Amino acid sequence: MPTDNLVLDLLRDMRRELASVRDTQREHGIRLTEIAGSVAGLRRDQAGDAEIGAHLAARVDRLHDEIDRIKRRLDLVD
Repeated sequence: MPTDNLVLDLLRDMRRELASVRDTQREHGIRLTEIAGSVAGLRRDQAGDAEIGAHLAARVDRLHDEIDRIKRRLDLVD
């Protein structure tokens, strides 16, 4: 009989350990999903920043062109 109890005890311990591993795996899955969501948010932010940078560059180019036109009109060009 003691051998039976030993095997049953070992099986119970294994079940507890397996349950613990499953819980940990679930937690990791949740954390991984949160990280993926955060990365997606960062990518959206980065795309928005790139769009703003492109708009600013276009405005600077237009201002540069306007300054060149003003210089030509005032005969300030070499």
